[in-house]
Amino acid sequence: MTEQLTLSHERVDDIPLLLAQIERMQVTKLLDECCPTHGNWEGLSLGQVVSVWLAFMLSEANHRMSHVEPWAERHLQTLSTCLGTEVRALDFSDDRLAAALDYLSEDAAWQEFERRLNQHTVRVYDLRPQRVRIDATTAKSYGQRTEEGLFQFGHSKDHRPDLPQVKVTLSVLDPLGLPLTTTVVSGQCADDPLYGPEIKRVQASLGRHGLTYIGDAKMAALATRAAVAASEDYYLCPLPATQVPAEALERLLAPVWGQRQLLTPVFPPVRLGATAQEPELIAEGYEVSVELAATLDGRLVQWQERRLVVRSVAWAAAQQRALETRLEKARTEVAALNARRQGKKRYTAEAELRAAGEQILAQHRVSGLLQVACTRSVTHRALRRYGTRPARVQTERTVEISTQVDEAAVAQAKRGLGWRVYATNQPAAELPLAQAVLAYREEYLVERGFGRLKGKPLALAPLYLDTDERVTGLLRVLVIALRVLCLSEFRVRQQLEATGEKLAGIYPGNPKRATARPTTELLLRAFEGVTLTRMEHAGKLSAHLTPLSEVQHRILQLLGLPPEIYLRLAQHSSKPLLKMSEL
Repeated sequence: MTEQLTLSHERVDDIPLLLAQIERMQVTKLLDECCPTHGNWEGLSLGQVVSVWLAFMLSEANHRMSHVEPWAERHLQTLSTCLGTEVRALDFSDDRLAAALDYLSEDAAWQEFERRLNQHTVRVYDLRPQRVRIDATTAKSYGQRTEEGLFQFGHSKDHRPDLPQVKVTLSVLDPLGLPLTTTVVSGQCADDPLYGPEIKRVQASLGRHGLTYIGDAKMAALATRAAVAASEDYYLCPLPATQVPAEALERLLAPVWGQRQLLTPVFPPVRLGATAQEPELIAEGYEVSVELAATLDGRLVQWQERRLVVRSVAWAAAQQRALETRLEKARTEVAALNARRQGKKRYTAEAELRAAGEQILAQHRVSGLLQVACTRSVTHRALRRYGTRPARVQTERTVEISTQVDEAAVAQAKRGLGWRVYATNQPAAELPLAQAVLAYREEYLVERGFGRLKGKPLALAPLYLDTDERVTGLLRVLVIALRVLCLSEFRVRQQLEATGEKLAGIYPGNPKRATARPTTELLLRAFEGVTLTRMEHAGKLSAHLTPLSEVQHRILQLLGLPPEIYLRLAQHSSKPLLKMSEL
């Protein structure tokens, strides 16, 4: 009698890699230590549940709780082998994940976890903190707005003012964009007051001073700058128009226009492996020093601030194009203001027509750059014979309007384009003007983190959770996932840079394309299709794993992970499972 052969297939993909990376970050261990669970918690620990959920998020680009349990059901052998313990799909039910979010929403426990995770990460990855970037974003929600809840209407950065939102403040570490701290507040909160508390959390988390905090103009509140200066740290941010109005900027630029002030040129940094060519000017500027004082918690804080008066070449060109476009639109609209058209009102009073023209100039913000002129004219219009009415000539007295470009005013306006004032308390010897400009231009690092949070990798928005605690907990889980992405990417790029190599074989459809700066998303995609096949025949069980390719071996090597995290999946099921820490 023929014995039946039973085959079962389980997609492995990037799950072992992700769980090994999460384990190396000590996410499981630190969550279990910082967020103790109640006695009725059974099965996998909180840290293990969250770690597997993180692997699901990053592998599937999906944070929906309802999708985790069926995914775990399809990957039980892989998860059990990686965790070194039996895994049940029920460990990832909606109720269990919701309970995990409740634990993570507790502020004291989360801040302790964040502090210990940051200190472990800085030590293990040999990071040398120097610059921290801070910014805020919003996440729209289809949940119900409550009077005291997180979901509130406010200025939407998702361009959905009709939906309630939450606001997330994030601090990241240069140069890898690694999240350090995150704060969740209600959606109507202004950004300005969030920077000071976030900086304090970073200081407490890293336990060191002498860092440079970089932010946009909303970080420029005098109280925030005073607090940073008083804590022996540094800041770099642009000053808004409320602090440097047009008149003050004009006074700063007067010596430049009078050719009494030399400007320091700023060129882009030379990239490794770039071909030698004439550097292109990207900015120029000079600096002045001012003495500042502010009262902070009842004590007087005094410090010296450098103000960098900088002209961005690209921004000046963009503003000039925008100005020319506004001028052309204003001239076109003014010219058509009193044109004859069926059903259109025609102005007969010169004052009324001039006022309408000036209103158009104001709408396009070109008042003073265009001069409006009104002239009266007499026109004779022939009317043809119609019925019993004879043909005749009709005389009309009309008012015409025209515009004239004030070339001198336009030239003066253009020379003031592209200028901005930055403020910093860091000495010029440590942060010269050129380096300060380049440092601020790398603000995309934190924006990239927001892009990952809200885009495909983590898909934060829209939020469908109802309770504030679980929204806060979910955002914190997603920030841990963002850490995994950043650290994996940093490790691989660092290794490639050290050897001067490039990695090929990770771009779909273009296997020869190579890069020295791969993204974690591309690295994870390279493991798609790795499958564990289990065969049962005549009472014997064996397993086969898709052989790892050369590029997959290379990625594991760059990440510092042993191939055994995959190879052991094919071991016979009767053998004891090993924990990752035992590899």
